[in-house]
Amino acid sequence: MMPRGSTLLLPVNPVFIWFSLLVAFLLNLLPWGRWAGMPDLLAVALVFWNVHQPRRVGVGVAFVFGLFMDVHQGALLGQHALAYTLLSFFAITVHRRLLWFTVPSQAAQILPLFAAAHAVALLVRLMAGAAFPGWTLFIAPVLESALWPLASIVLLAPQRRAPDRDKNRPL
Repeated sequence: MMPRGSTLLLPVNPVFIWFSLLVAFLLNLLPWGRWAGMPDLLAVALVFWNVHQPRRVGVGVAFVFGLFMDVHQGALLGQHALAYTLLSFFAITVHRRLLWFTVPSQAAQILPLFAAAHAVALLVRLMAGAAFPGWTLFIAPVLESALWPLASIVLLAPQRRAPDRDKNRPL
């Protein structure tokens, strides 16, 4: 049984999943990715694929990408890895319930996940002796949640089934 109003999607291509994760990672590598308050596009892509394809993109993938982000930013090794791992775990935990809601409702429900991930990364950073980066850090979870509808449109586009013109086929 499918949620009301949802369309039947084609199977996802694993190459597209990995391509989208790599593009999100590369976008995080750009210079503006280090500014406080900028959304973490890799976190958005990881949560999206954790919700829609939890068997293909799991906690291990999030951990590896977190290590890559730690190395890139010169952060405490494991800071992003811990945040992404917890984010992915909780996204996988709620993925069945989340898919029953509309996309704007989903965005509202994943806001606490993004906020918790940023809070964990901040706590690890502060426990290591770093200075508080400023209150603009708390804008990022709101922006990541606001990007959820755009991510849903872009990342589900290759799976959308073309309208079937045959009136004799039920699907």
